[in-house]
Amino acid sequence: MFLSRTMPSRNSIKDYVPSSYYHVYNRGVEKRLIFLDEDDYAVFMAYLRRHLDAPESDGIKIRRHAHYDSLEMVAYCLMPNHFHLLLYVGDEPRQLASFMQSVCTAYSMYFNKKYNRVGHLFQGRFKASRIIKDDYLQHISRYIHLNPVDYLEWPWSSLPIYLNKESTNWVHPDRVRSMVTGGYLSFVEEYVDQKRILDLQKIEVFDI
Repeated sequence: MFLSRTMPSRNSIKDYVPSSYYHVYNRGVEKRLIFLDEDDYAVFMAYLRRHLDAPESDGIKIRRHAHYDSLEMVAYCLMPNHFHLLLYVGDEPRQLASFMQSVCTAYSMYFNKKYNRVGHLFQGRFKASRIIKDDYLQHISRYIHLNPVDYLEWPWSSLPIYLNKESTNWVHPDRVRSMVTGGYLSFVEEYVDQKRILDLQKIEVFDI
């Protein structure tokens, strides 16, 4: 069982290793909801995309926000009270903390203004677990994609990209998908029953 490897007390790290994969996650303070409607999900996604995508106009890159060219989004899933990201960190590992701070600060400001609230939205600093084995990397990707009960229909996940139902320039599924034999959907569904058992036992990545 992989959950023992994602203990929050060990994952509140500040120094990151180049050329590494990280499972990054956080949830709302006091387990509160952080996405209340479709617009909230879309805004958070836009904050992710604006730092990772590189739009061009007539061959000239247009950039009004910092572009983190050492980071690649490998997989993601946004849930009502938490989020999971799977990121590849290249030769500038300090970009990870800067990227997460930018995204979470911008989203907190948006959320607080929209819902007329003050104070922290997220439960402290984001957590990041370094992944050093290929089989664990594959497993984390399917764990992320199986967070929603209706995972095949959930719109705020990278699973449709992995299944070639959608495409985007800022998510890179082939880093994981090329490692999986027998089809990615079959690989995901192999874990469905075990994931349901963990859910029934109320075991969360945040609580281990």
